[in-house]
Amino acid sequence: MTFIYPTESNKAHPLPLSPEYKSSIKRAPSKPLIPMRHTLSELTGPVYGHETVREGDNDLTTQHKGEPLGERIIVHGHVRDEDGRGVANTLVEIWQANACGRYVHVRDQHPAPLDPNFTGAGRTVSDASGYYRFVSIKPGAYPWGNHHNAWRPAHIHLSVFGHSFVSRLVTQMYFPGDPLFPFDPIFNSVPDEKARMRMVSSFDLENTKPEWALCYRFDIVLRGKNATPMENH
Repeated sequence: MTFIYPTESNKAHPLPLSPEYKSSIKRAPSKPLIPMRHTLSELTGPVYGHETVREGDNDLTTQHKGEPLGERIIVHGHVRDEDGRGVANTLVEIWQANACGRYVHVRDQHPAPLDPNFTGAGRTVSDASGYYRFVSIKPGAYPWGNHHNAWRPAHIHLSVFGHSFVSRLVTQMYFPGDPLFPFDPIFNSVPDEKARMRMVSSFDLENTKPEWALCYRFDIVLRGKNATPMENH
């Protein structure tokens, strides 16, 4: 069991300032951070209501009257700690664009169709072994205006919660072999190549359902030398 926080693992996370990712210029701290100790209220609450997760919340293809358009996929894996053990009872949330690369959000106005049968958000709780599973539609790439002809690779946002709001971590899952990887400043804001590839899922033929859905595996490692890069570190 690991008792000392491995600070070296922080290098796996995106750099606060990545000039090619233009939004980071305004978001990055301009002065050294000031460590602030957590109080009892921050460490013990507010407790997130896992009981609000309903059956079927992890299937983004059955939330409306009709079926969404696009390639049906299964996304599954484990939430793990730095020693590889599964983390049970973790709230996992996802949100994503539809098959045409458009979000159901007022700020997303690029000329791609919305799908009335796809909202693009789901949630589940990891089981005793840390396992989670979603059914969804493979998202499309979309333009984002960061630079000339800028397109984001297809990706799914994932959020994991512990037992309080302050323990939330956010990452992105990409799909293997995407030709947009070399051109995406967000993906490349993680300086270490091995760490970047930990954000890329692996195709899982064994768990693909014949004639129904392809499957991708994505394990989320919370910290340590094999940590999944997180946006909010």
